[in-house]
Amino acid sequence: MNMCKNVIRYACVLTGLLLVSLAAPTGARIAPPSGSAGAFAAEQAGVDGAATKKNPLFKLAQPWPSADERRLRKKEAEAHPLFSGTDPITVTIAAEFRIINKDHDPKGSKRYPGELKHTRADGRVDTIAVKLSARGHVRRLAQTCDYVPLRVEFSKESLKETVFDVQSTLKLVVQCRDGGAYDQYILREHLAYRILNLLTSRSLRTRLARVTYVDSTTGKVMGTRYAMFLEHDSDVARRMEGRSVELQRVQFKDVDADTLETMMVFAYMIGNTDFSIYALHNVVLVQTPDLVLHTVPYDFDISGLVHPPYAIPMKSLPIKTVDERLYRGPCRTMEQMEPVLANVSAKSAAVMDLLSSISGFNRGVRQETRTFLEGFYSSIGNQGTVKRVFVEKCSKAPAM
Repeated sequence: MNMCKNVIRYACVLTGLLLVSLAAPTGARIAPPSGSAGAFAAEQAGVDGAATKKNPLFKLAQPWPSADERRLRKKEAEAHPLFSGTDPITVTIAAEFRIINKDHDPKGSKRYPGELKHTRADGRVDTIAVKLSARGHVRRLAQTCDYVPLRVEFSKESLKETVFDVQSTLKLVVQCRDGGAYDQYILREHLAYRILNLLTSRSLRTRLARVTYVDSTTGKVMGTRYAMFLEHDSDVARRMEGRSVELQRVQFKDVDADTLETMMVFAYMIGNTDFSIYALHNVVLVQTPDLVLHTVPYDFDISGLVHPPYAIPMKSLPIKTVDERLYRGPCRTMEQMEPVLANVSAKSAAVMDLLSSISGFNRGVRQETRTFLEGFYSSIGNQGTVKRVFVEKCSKAPAM
């Protein structure tokens, strides 16, 4: 197998660049190797200074930890207390939310001081210093949500022996607006992550929370709403004994076929089309030591399963609403699809049990969600539908 073809060839070139740069005098500029791939990698990586470390391609050239070290990192990541449990946690966050929730600029990165309190099951309260920043794109816009999604940076000094132990920075998916319907959207998206966890361990974990928001300038409670913490990219990579990398323009042929197909069938299952491996949109790429790339999706709000009011498919797609399922993966034969669909079908009872186990769903939403999922299982149980969706009407494009 030629390990230097497609995207991976840049990792091989950069490995050579790294070895040469380590041997060079401080401040020396390394001449790019001959050949178009080498010139491209040297130019893009910027081997003569800080630009090198900032460029995502440079990460591909870093030496791998030993097998024992990778296994230790995997074990530690799997045991992180925040994502080891499934019961909702109770949290209070105090900060200048009247200002934070007006931070709608997608390019903005201002950080705001805050304080997070977590109430343990025995009633003890852990107090943690944090810094908050608004994040995201669609949900950060004023016309979409009243409350912006958050990034939470933790002070390591106050984390020991708390549920947030060893965490550094986490995404917090917040309830978009007030009202009963909006707490159901958070629960639906949480369910989507949990379903993917059932289908594959190569997926991001979440922890549901009931968060009370307090305006730190006035001390006024601004409300208590559902939210969920999302596992950091680096931790899902550690659980896979790999590392997260940022590479755009990736095609289907560049990534692991089994991981990709599970992701694509899951996307079809929940009616999600808001992602792209080519543009690296709502997808984390994890590279393993064998230089294989694996796709890990996230952000499932613009899907048929969640279906908030702002969930609208891209105009370029041949569907009108997110309730319509569309398979966006590579074309497969019936023989290739059988094991993937068999794995998904075998876990249908566990998926429905999971739906029943989330206590916050109201009766109508629970039944609506069940009906939506049953429609998926009915479709993949029909050979004619499987052939039409995954074989005959699939996209012939090399990527999406």
